Amino acid sequence: MSSPRASREAPAAAQHDREAADSRRSSALDENVQAIKRWERAILLARSKAERVSDWIAGTAASGPVLILHVIWFGVWVTVNTGVIRGIRTFDAFPFPFLTMTVSLEAIFLALFVLASQNRLARQADKRSHLDLQIDLLAEREMTAVLQLLQDIARHLAVQTTVTPEQLRDLMTKTDLRHLTDRMEELAEPATPS
Repeated sequence: MSSPRASREAPAAAQHDREAADSRRSSALDENVQAIKRWERAILLARSKAERVSDWIAGTAASGPVLILHVIWFGVWVTVNTGVIRGIRTFDAFPFPFLTMTVSLEAIFLALFVLASQNRLARQADKRSHLDLQIDLLAEREMTAVLQLLQDIARHLAVQTTVTPEQLRDLMTKTDLRHLTDRMEELAEPATPS
């Protein structure tokens, strides 16, 4: 029969174990977050001056104040140049050729800055994708080793498993990346009607 003190200590010990496990998970999570922050910061700091300017222009152009500024600018321009306000001489009569040229040039340059910024972000996404692939490949190798170890332990202890040896062999087989990418390309191709 257990004492009342022992029955109180058991939940406390279990609570302590849960807190320790949560702390380890939290520590690993914090470590991962900090590593990602450092990587992102390094990428931002490694940008060239032109990339920084492109990013700033693309970010600023997409802001609310710039949108409001454009609405006011166009409104004033059209109002002044339609002769609605007496005493102010028009300088760009309808159909507003100077406004059209100005807006077209702005659109061209803005598009170039946005494309430059998007190209940099695409390169960054490619780096992330390659990092994900490397981590996935490492995880696949580690899981293969874990499966082999578990199979060895189960065999040594003569434990009956619900997974058949054939299933284990299939899971423990090293992944052929060339074959896998070929299969993925087959799936990406549209089906041709016969």
